[in-house]
Amino acid sequence: MASSKSTVLITGCSDGGIGSALAAVFQQRGYHVFATARDPSKLSSLKDLPNVTLLKLEVTSAADIHAAAEAVSKQTGGTLDYLISNAGRNHFTPILDDDVAKAREIFDINIFGPMVLAQTFAPLLMRAKGMLAFITSIAGYMNTPYMGTYSASKRALEVIAETMRLELKPFGVDVLSVVTGAVKSQGQTYFGDFALPENSLRARGGDGLQRMDTMEYANAVADEVVKRTTGRFWYGQNADMVRMSTTAVNVPQEAMDAGMIMGTGLDKLNK
Repeated sequence: MASSKSTVLITGCSDGGIGSALAAVFQQRGYHVFATARDPSKLSSLKDLPNVTLLKLEVTSAADIHAAAEAVSKQTGGTLDYLISNAGRNHFTPILDDDVAKAREIFDINIFGPMVLAQTFAPLLMRAKGMLAFITSIAGYMNTPYMGTYSASKRALEVIAETMRLELKPFGVDVLSVVTGAVKSQGQTYFGDFALPENSLRARGGDGLQRMDTMEYANAVADEVVKRTTGRFWYGQNADMVRMSTTAVNVPQEAMDAGMIMGTGLDKLNK
């Protein structure tokens, strides 16, 4: 049976994080929220809210993603208005000490999982002329010691998102990259768990950043998603500072887009 409410699916909604805050904001605004997490028992702050459907979704599991898509499609009649790809994992290790197998896991979670998610839900988004948003990070614009693998994964995700923005435009689907600064989140607890190998000569440290309130961030992001903002939206502590210091380009986005799609066939589809 199709839902009469606008619908949003959000990944990575475990208690205390950005996804949970986004789910609460959209629920408060009258949306039907599909809140997902790899461990549904960690969705306790959302479980009793009306118009919230809890789903198990590990973004590296194709089976979980397809099951979630089927559950959403059954409830909405085959559409989804907004998909917010938030789930991800931090990684805090000097590159010379990094375990390549663990680094691959980070890329699976932060890049390939969101890719499969977008591919699977694309038909639902296209039917709704919907919106796809990716939570990326200012870390992708900085060479922060001990965060190289994580930073590379978040910038790679943004490149994929920005490319999808061009590829999905002819089908009526908008794409937004939320370039996120420092935000209070359970995701930051990894600093306390960080340990170097015994033979490492590198120093240990945290990021030392002040952080924006999670609900303040979530409300601002929800505003941009609902307005169908496309391209990059920079928000969170220090986001503007990083944007101004790393993206001083005067070429209009429209001109860049036109050059990128020239001769690809997308230029003809857009006409």
